[in-house]
Amino acid sequence: MIRLFAVLTSLALLVGCGGSGVLDQPPPPLGDFKLGHNIVVTSNMQKGPISREASQEEWKAALTGAIDERFGRYEGEGLYHFGISVEGYMLAPKGVPLLYAPKSALIVNVTVWQDSKARKLNESPYQMTIFENTDQESLLVGSGWGRGKDEQLVGLSFNATRALEKWLVQQHEELGWFTPDAKVAPKGYFKADTNTIGGDT
Repeated sequence: MIRLFAVLTSLALLVGCGGSGVLDQPPPPLGDFKLGHNIVVTSNMQKGPISREASQEEWKAALTGAIDERFGRYEGEGLYHFGISVEGYMLAPKGVPLLYAPKSALIVNVTVWQDSKARKLNESPYQMTIFENTDQESLLVGSGWGRGKDEQLVGLSFNATRALEKWLVQQHEELGWFTPDAKVAPKGYFKADTNTIGGDT
């Protein structure tokens, strides 16, 4: 985990993503998907070395709400459950313009359960590293100057659910998830993924 945060810190100082969005478009196809249990676990999360403080309850509320909002749009006939574990986070503080402009980031592990067959669709958790959206100002001075902690929590949670939806669509297309012919992704099938999210969906 120490090595993980060393990588996260260096990336967050350099990487951002453009754009933000609202859920005003029809969701992409996900077969018979309907959200069942939405379980967010924060007991093992670690705070990055230069991060603002956020409680387990704050992260749980932000992510649970964002997941409900995005995936509550699906009205399929099959129930699927999410197990989301927050592994680490960094909420950027105020930096030094031009010299030190940290960006916020979030690390989560994801497991998807198929209710009808009482099984995991991915035997190993899928890990995502999520970065916040940036504009020109935050690229120069860091998001800690223009955004409060709550805004950072909301933005990262939004991007996390967007990355999750994109990943689920990919598994729907490649492994038949959310169909009667769904294939289970065995251990080691997925590699950790770094997501830099932009756009307006």
